[in-house]
Amino acid sequence: MNKTIKQIPEADRPREKLMRKGAPALNDQELLAVLLGKGTPNIDVMTLAGNLERLIDEKGLEVTADDLTQFEGVGEAKATLILAAIEFARRRIKPEGAKIATPSDLLPHVRHYADRKQEHFLCATINGANEILNIRVVSIGLIDRSPVHPREVFADALSDRACGVIVAHNHPSGGLEPSLGDIQITAQLKAAGAILGIELLDHIIFNRTEYYSFLEEGRL
Repeated sequence: MNKTIKQIPEADRPREKLMRKGAPALNDQELLAVLLGKGTPNIDVMTLAGNLERLIDEKGLEVTADDLTQFEGVGEAKATLILAAIEFARRRIKPEGAKIATPSDLLPHVRHYADRKQEHFLCATINGANEILNIRVVSIGLIDRSPVHPREVFADALSDRACGVIVAHNHPSGGLEPSLGDIQITAQLKAAGAILGIELLDHIIFNRTEYYSFLEEGRL
């Protein structure tokens, strides 16, 4: 269960932690809490930040002011601040066009999902020059698995006119060994991609510091 802001020692609260350790030390929920500043009498800022984190995971960079203001405690001022921060970051750090030569090249663009408490299944669409077209969250699952169907992966790839895809997901447990489900979905995606003419280039499992590549391990 997430702690409320008052249950967190003052030195470890998001704003104070950022000043002490720097922004990279904060998880996504804490970063959103800094942007929000405070909650309301009815909803704690950490709870509100967690709700917004899940919304942004679902909507991605296409999140709108209407999406944000549906939550109590998020008015126009906070919504516009969050949207401005997202757009500012997007303009400076774009995955689009980044070259993928090895599996590790994708990791800087997805590593921030490593600390999520649920599995997030991601799809990076790749063009003929091995450049990233887009990265999307395809599915958010349970603590130990993220149910996904090939149609959800390749719908975006077809829309992007991609030549290939790299799928990746975090393991909240921190372990990297593929589960039976991981192996099965990899085989399904490879088969579906062969039919569609969109190659499955790799399936990567990652935590905060390491990764497992089906391609590098000869299992693709």
